Amino acid sequence: MAGADPTPPGGESHRLFTLPNIITLVRLAAVPATVWLVLHQAMGWAFIVFAAAGVSDGLDGWIARAWNQRSALGAMLDPVADKALLISIYIVLAIMGGLPDWLAILVVTRDVFILGGLAVLWFLGIRPPIAPLYISKVNTFTQIALAGFALLQAGFGMGPDWGLQFLIWSVACSTLVSGAAYLAGGARLLAAGPGQP
Repeated sequence: MAGADPTPPGGESHRLFTLPNIITLVRLAAVPATVWLVLHQAMGWAFIVFAAAGVSDGLDGWIARAWNQRSALGAMLDPVADKALLISIYIVLAIMGGLPDWLAILVVTRDVFILGGLAVLWFLGIRPPIAPLYISKVNTFTQIALAGFALLQAGFGMGPDWGLQFLIWSVACSTLVSGAAYLAGGARLLAAGPGQP
C-alpha cells in the first residue's frame, strides 16, 4: 500500500537496499582494496581506507537507529564486514612482516574455534545467545587499535615502537582470555543440554 511504513512492528526493515546496508557493503568492498594496498606497500592509503571503514562502521549503526532502518540483513552483514576486514588485515600484515605471524594465527584460530563451537551447539539443538561478551568487545577494540596503529606507523612513520609492542601483547592477552571465556560458556551450555538457559 502506498505510503505504508516499510518497517514492521518489530523495528526491523525487510528492505535490502537501506542506506546502512549500502554503507556496510561498501565496507566489505574495502576489504580487498585494503589488502591490495598493503601488498603493494601503499601503507598510507591502506591506513586511510581502514580508518574510513572504521568510521563507516559507526555511521551505519547510527543511521540504522536514528532513521529506523535496522534490518535483519544489516544485523548479519555488519559483523561479517568487521571480521572480514580485521582478519584480512592481520593475515596480510603478518605476510608483509608488519605484525608477528603467531599473532595473526592466534586471532584467526580464536574466531575459527568460536564459529566451530557455535556450529556444534546448533547441530546439537542448543541455541546459544548471540551477544558478544565484554571481554570480546575489549578484544575487538584492541585488534582495531593495533591494525590501525601498524598501518599508521608503516605508512606515515608515526607512533612509537613501544606502542606497537604494547598493542600486540594487549591483543594476544585479550584474544586468549576471550577465547577461554567463550570456551567456558560453550561447555556450560553443553552440560545444560538443549532447551536449557
